[in-house]
Amino acid sequence: MTTTSKIVLITGANKGIGLATAGALARAGHTVLLGARDPDRGAAAAAGLSEQGLDARFVRLDVTDAATITAAAGLIDAEYGRLDVLVNNAAITRDRSRPPGELPVPALREVYETNVIGVVAVTNAMLPLLRRSPSGYIGNVSSGLGTFAFLSGPDEALAQYANLLGYNSSKAALNAITLIYANALRDSGIRVNALSPGFCATDLNNHTGVLSADEGGAHIARQIARPETGAFLNENGGAYPW
Repeated sequence: MTTTSKIVLITGANKGIGLATAGALARAGHTVLLGARDPDRGAAAAAGLSEQGLDARFVRLDVTDAATITAAAGLIDAEYGRLDVLVNNAAITRDRSRPPGELPVPALREVYETNVIGVVAVTNAMLPLLRRSPSGYIGNVSSGLGTFAFLSGPDEALAQYANLLGYNSSKAALNAITLIYANALRDSGIRVNALSPGFCATDLNNHTGVLSADEGGAHIARQIARPETGAFLNENGGAYPW
């Protein structure tokens, strides 16, 4: 991504890594649209960035609600005419304190609705807008916990996270989806990458991560700025475990 101002949409951007990513990209001079399903929280998050003199706006967007996805695409079309960057960040987990055999199937479906199907739904809705960009980009916020390298031989320090059936398998699915879209869109000029914020302290892990959400957002912003580095790389070229 060049320094030219971009129109950026981030899902799940009212808090945590999503909000931190929005701040980092807005401070880099881009127009950032904060997608959030809760209007009050989304508006408050956007207002907080605007008060800092940043170009930020709340867009109601629930990745599991087709009506809000369609409405968000219509708003972006009417107001901006294109979308340069889509960051699929929204994600949930339902695995806490539950071994794989005790995770209810409805909970697993809920995770997949947000972490997998929601990404596809939003991506497909935004593709016509991304095609109008001179350098369209899709970044899917994934996790090293969804890589087969981790799942087949987890690091001792992260072994406690190896059996998260819903979260880990949904991120593995997201990694596959990312590659499929990357191949399908290669000739269109739209780049598609998996992004890793690192092991950040967020609500998803009861704030047990070793990095702050701000650090994670900064890592994602750097990866978006340098899409040629590919997935799961930090600014020094090293892999993040999370």
